Amino acid sequence: MNTPDHYAVFGHPINHSKSPRIHRLFAEQTQQNISYDAQDIPPESFKNAIKSFFSSGGKGLNCTVPLKELAWQQADSLSERAQLSKAVNTLALQGNGSILGDNTDGLGLVADLTINHSITLSNSRILILGAGGASRGIIAPLMEKLPKELVIANRTVDKAITLGIEFSQVGDITGCSYEETKNKQFDLIINATSASLTGDLPPLADNLLAPNGCCYDLAYGNLPTAFVKWGLSHGAEKSLDGLGMLVEQAAEAFYIWRGIRPETRKIIDLLNSER
Repeated sequence: MNTPDHYAVFGHPINHSKSPRIHRLFAEQTQQNISYDAQDIPPESFKNAIKSFFSSGGKGLNCTVPLKELAWQQADSLSERAQLSKAVNTLALQGNGSILGDNTDGLGLVADLTINHSITLSNSRILILGAGGASRGIIAPLMEKLPKELVIANRTVDKAITLGIEFSQVGDITGCSYEETKNKQFDLIINATSASLTGDLPPLADNLLAPNGCCYDLAYGNLPTAFVKWGLSHGAEKSLDGLGMLVEQAAEAFYIWRGIRPETRKIIDLLNSER
């Protein structure tokens, strides 16, 4: 039997990652001969770990927290969406030996929202909580769906404003404090902070969510996150976590590597049934 092509996910910490299981399921479904593992790589070891991985025959990497901005710096070339987001979650070995950096997070989020959950983004009012690396990967794909408004709220206001200016080429984006959102309502609120995993939330006004509005937490866990609970307690029509996004962005990475796009719905249903 031929030696499988080697792929991996780098992160720190990484023990919780479902990515190895997801990619093994993709490989079985599409009959691709690959191996995929998770490696705990702290930021200070990242540059050498990438070189070692690809020089020893690795074909592609996923990069998760806190390595996405570092991966953006290390790629030899960048897709347009990775260039804009300044964050990379997928590295792919090219035929000439160079490393392409891409970002599939936003595509994964939009696919989960629109296809799996039938949430309308066009002409909607969207609020993103947090102005860090997680926000960077999702802004442009959300703006492609032509929302009426996209606001980024952050504890450090300057960071939110700067991010809005940085992405001004894809549309009019407002950066503000959490306090400045208290008299507004949004059809979709996306939590792009990691705070809800530890039970913390930004200071959110009780009337922030519009009637029939939805909440989405980019984070996920075996139990509902604090933000998912917040959405349910504030009348959200749907309050979802990021497990579907995880599978959808992985499918996009798999397509970049293998040229075949796996079917995701059954795998999302399987992972949800195991929680």
